[in-house]
Amino acid sequence: MELNDSTRHLVNVAATAAADKLGVNPVAILVGERLVYSDVFLIVSADSQRQVQAIVNAVIDEVVAAGGSRPRVEGREELSWVLLDFGDFVLHVQLDEQREFYALERLWADCPKLELSEVDLAR
Repeated sequence: MELNDSTRHLVNVAATAAADKLGVNPVAILVGERLVYSDVFLIVSADSQRQVQAIVNAVIDEVVAAGGSRPRVEGREELSWVLLDFGDFVLHVQLDEQREFYALERLWADCPKLELSEVDLAR
């Protein structure tokens, strides 16, 4: 599956914004060949609910500023797993325990990964 440049750029913007707010272990999975509603799942971990909120706010601000649409948001009340649906990509911000329990990477293990070129993965 070929990902368009705009989506690739916005995924990198989102991953960078999450990393700037101390989101860790970003993984981008190309799900477009298996799903009709999204091309990429971006998954990021956070240590606390406060950090989840900071990541969500930063990603929304940065993606919209970069020309992306305002996302549909789910899970903002609990702040243990927040899903931001930007259309072409979906961001999952999960507390470490949620990420380990639900193991989205394992569920989508047969899909290729997208290299996150603009993110300093060493953070």
